[in-house]
Amino acid sequence: MTELAASDFRPAQRHIRLDTILRLRWLAVLGQLAAIFIVAQGLEFNVEIVPCVSIIALSAALNLALQTVSNPLQRLEPMQAAGLLALNIVELAGLLFFTGGLQNPFSFLFLAPVLISATALPARFTFGLGVLAVACASVLFFFHTPLPWDSDDPLVLPPIYLVGVWLSIALAIGVTSLYSFQVTEEARKLADALAATELVLTREQHLTQLDGLAAAAAHELGTPLATIFLISRELEKTVKEPVFAADLKTLREQTQRCRDILSKITQLSSTGAPFDRMKLSELIEEVVAPHRDFGVDIKVRIAVAIVAEPVGSRNPAILYGVGNIVENAVDFARTTVEVNAWWNKDTIELVISDDGPGIPPDILNRIGEPYLSRRRSQDEGGGLGLGVFIARTLLERTGAKVSFTNRTFPEHGAVVQITWLRERFEAIETFEETIG
Repeated sequence: MTELAASDFRPAQRHIRLDTILRLRWLAVLGQLAAIFIVAQGLEFNVEIVPCVSIIALSAALNLALQTVSNPLQRLEPMQAAGLLALNIVELAGLLFFTGGLQNPFSFLFLAPVLISATALPARFTFGLGVLAVACASVLFFFHTPLPWDSDDPLVLPPIYLVGVWLSIALAIGVTSLYSFQVTEEARKLADALAATELVLTREQHLTQLDGLAAAAAHELGTPLATIFLISRELEKTVKEPVFAADLKTLREQTQRCRDILSKITQLSSTGAPFDRMKLSELIEEVVAPHRDFGVDIKVRIAVAIVAEPVGSRNPAILYGVGNIVENAVDFARTTVEVNAWWNKDTIELVISDDGPGIPPDILNRIGEPYLSRRRSQDEGGGLGLGVFIARTLLERTGAKVSFTNRTFPEHGAVVQITWLRERFEAIETFEETIG
């Protein structure tokens, strides 16, 4: 319950559609052609048109070939996508070589392929593309044709300025790529964690549906089994042959056994239906009961109040969320876990604490974020770090406010406080309302 196993949920792989890359490459082709036309015809600067157009034509030919040979909607492997982005960098470097090198203001377009990689590809490919872009910029610092300019008034930039341009390109590639990667990675983790939460909700809903199916099956099978039982008992009284009498007795006993099994299934289904109403103390006991046999003393304290005890539905989201937090407390506690509850006419509060090491200060303010875990590995009981995130998400969907703190020194241990508005807690009726 605490963690979602890696075998149950695997984060989405990073793939870019070929169509996305081709759109960007076509946009680059059109932009490069427009820039050359404006410089050559509009500004009447002397541009190396033939080599520049040749590079652009090769890029366009490759685009046409990819569109013809491959399905544009296919998702490229990271290595393939990185290769196409690397080709973009090399093509841009070739164009800049014939148009002034780092003196060309378009040299900052080296950023584009690296930023695309930072948002869609693993870090190692982004790092490799960044190194390639900086390497191309370094070569262009020393080797390039003159910048297209007015021949009567040539532009001569000092070397220190070009060093600044090179340094700004390198820093921009590093800083912006790192920032884009971090933002995208956080968004990707959140999306994966929410998908895992929906997986848990779906499982809970399937269990709820199985309860209903069990009750329906027990009801439908009850009548024919009762008929078989009565007929076999009457036949047993009338048949005198020992062989047949023994078979009829066995048939009657096995039929009665089936009826007993169906009776137990009906009882389990009736007590586990999502429409059941239960007191807060009963909910706490149901959550705590599975964790009493793990060598940790669980103390439950229910405050005495003049207001009647709140009664809510047996909601899977609340049971899973509170149960997950209790299980975490048991895992980290040394000897004792305390579950305290109190209420008034407006508020319900549940506080779960343990005497373990507590929550490390560096993650205290981030507790409940996806993929935040201090467990070292799957083999040592660690998971994907989604347990607390899923629990918090489920509880907050029921209207609860969840906060995490540590006990005040010299005491030690974690404290989780869960608070509902009483009206909201008692109004939760169905599983669908919780996930809606």
